Amino acid sequence: MAAVLWWPGQAVAEAGREAGGRVAFIGVPGLLWDDLDPRDTPRLWELAGQSGLGSLSVKAVGTVTCPYDGWLSVSSGVRAAVGRRCGLPPEPVVRGRGAVVPGLRELLGTRDGANAGTLGAAVHAAGHCTAAVGRGAALALADKQGAVDLYAATAAELGDWSRCRVLAVDVAALVRPYLVDDRLPQEPEALSPERRRELARQADAEVGAALDRLPAGTEIVLAGIGDHGSVPHLRVAIWKRAGAAPAAPSAGPEESVAPRVGGNSAGPEGVVGPRVGGNSARRDDIVLLPDVTPTVLAAAGIEPPPNVIGLPWRLGAPISSADLVRADVAGTTVRGMTGYFFTGFATLTVAFYVLSYVLLSRRRKLGFVGVAAVAMACVPVSTYVVNLLPWDHSPAIVPTLIGAVLAVTAVLSALALLGPWRRDPLGPPAAVCAINFVVLVGDLLTGTNLQFNALMGYTAVVGGRYYGLANIPFALLATSVLMGAAVAAEHLVRAGRRRAAVAVVTGLGVLATLLAGWPGVGSDFGGVIAFAPGIAVTALLVAGRRVSVLKLVGFSALGGVAVSVIAVLDWLRPPQSQTHLGRFVGQVLDGTFWPMIGRKLGAMLHTLLSPNLMPIVLAGLVFLVFAVLRPGQVSAGLVPRAFERAPMLRAGLVGALVSGVVGMLVNDSGTAVLSMAVAMAVPLVLHAGVRLPGEAGDPQDLKLSFSSP
Repeated sequence: MAAVLWWPGQAVAEAGREAGGRVAFIGVPGLLWDDLDPRDTPRLWELAGQSGLGSLSVKAVGTVTCPYDGWLSVSSGVRAAVGRRCGLPPEPVVRGRGAVVPGLRELLGTRDGANAGTLGAAVHAAGHCTAAVGRGAALALADKQGAVDLYAATAAELGDWSRCRVLAVDVAALVRPYLVDDRLPQEPEALSPERRRELARQADAEVGAALDRLPAGTEIVLAGIGDHGSVPHLRVAIWKRAGAAPAAPSAGPEESVAPRVGGNSAGPEGVVGPRVGGNSARRDDIVLLPDVTPTVLAAAGIEPPPNVIGLPWRLGAPISSADLVRADVAGTTVRGMTGYFFTGFATLTVAFYVLSYVLLSRRRKLGFVGVAAVAMACVPVSTYVVNLLPWDHSPAIVPTLIGAVLAVTAVLSALALLGPWRRDPLGPPAAVCAINFVVLVGDLLTGTNLQFNALMGYTAVVGGRYYGLANIPFALLATSVLMGAAVAAEHLVRAGRRRAAVAVVTGLGVLATLLAGWPGVGSDFGGVIAFAPGIAVTALLVAGRRVSVLKLVGFSALGGVAVSVIAVLDWLRPPQSQTHLGRFVGQVLDGTFWPMIGRKLGAMLHTLLSPNLMPIVLAGLVFLVFAVLRPGQVSAGLVPRAFERAPMLRAGLVGALVSGVVGMLVNDSGTAVLSMAVAMAVPLVLHAGVRLPGEAGDPQDLKLSFSSP
């Protein structure tokens, strides 16, 4: 398997290696695709017309990335931060024709600045010089001693632009006015739209001044490498490959630049050109901040150092600038709504259990409780299915998204409740599990486009994950597999086929685990560790065996071994083909993995007391525990009855909760994993309790069961 994964990728990597030439990196912190306009920013508009187009996720270490962090990340080839007051990079100290960046050597001793100077050192090691315009450019190209060979504060002062193979230009006009006491403001948008357009015109003029001085044939990498306020955004990524048509003179206010776009086109959807993507994000139109470093080095024909975690940009199918604007709007909308959505879902969950307690304790509206339970279990998966709809094209994007989630929840609930399986008391819970399985596995096999920009998924704006199985979807997948397999096992055990029941649980669990952990599909490190004990516990209970703490620890360790094997296989592939699993192995081998471990541990601890997630966990578990301990008062005996009439259902519930607890401890999302396992599993058990009949002659039997017409 290792040989199959290794050799084809190696051949591709060797075939794609080029000699390299002159490259210029232009950093414009704060630049959005929405800033580009043929009238206000003609030089940027025209450059975009000659180039590949994409979105840059500027996530570094914190929630927002200031210009200093952005330039430091380019210098380092990894996500980096200064760890203190963060604004613009320091002013270089001029020495002859070059300069030295103050404080860079001190950053080498910090956790998040240990790789500073990587880009400049690689250029010098290859025997080339570096030229920088502006303080940020000097930081990007400085070597480990903080030195850059040629330096000028402005484009007009640099002089010879053809001397060095690698150049960088800092265009800070767009972000400098936002800074207050050298910090990004707390307000989302600190400047008016009119002032923003004025700054965009200034940035365009500075970019144009640099373009006019670049020698012909220079490869141009332009990126908006930082945020401009308290809200992160996707930024501009423009890539003009060497040999493309040179930039034309600035167009006048009435002159269209569309006819001179070097093969691209412009129209109602804006500029259209090949999309810029990368293997780091595994998205055709998204690149990451650390990807800038290897892209610049590859353009210059220089091998990236081993500590660089990014991968060079690549070109793909056409995309329009309007699509990239919508991508930013969708990402920022989902990010802004996530907290409110989880608060609303937590409130709805608590209200559901309170209402269920009231109705069940009075033996009233039991059918309504069963229907509501299925609907609650369908809410999470609806946040992914809704991405099949073009909600991001709506002029009222927030109400459209919320309305679409509610509508999809109603449709999926009706499908689970009214299908031919409704006659079986366990049919609707099994249908909900099947819907979750089909949606999530189908999404994994088609590029995880449903989880992307989803309220219970992830966004490139946040920058925590860009592909694969996220922690909340993992919890839903694990719960649906274990609960669904338990329902199937229930029917097999009733038929006297217990071994087949154990095989179903194990087979489905192993299949889902491989999909969850396999590089490029699920790529979920912690998910494999958490899945293994959940599968083992469910299988043991189905087999009628005892479960001990020692066995739980052993199966968790087995999950760790399994994901380690997968990660090592991924690491054996060439860097261009590796996922974050393989790159983590490399970080372990060179000892640079501790900062990432520290950040993930901190994130996990931060979520343990989340006010949006803990109510879901507490309400569900408290209801479940008291429904078992005090069935006459809390659930009219429905939950114990469900476990008595369908004992395999209890096995699936326990397995799902085990995976949820282990997943909470080994994933950076913490409580989010357990909360979603509880949010799906407990309502399904409650529905089964409503539907399953009691003992023959039980006076409550007719009240406790219902069937759809």
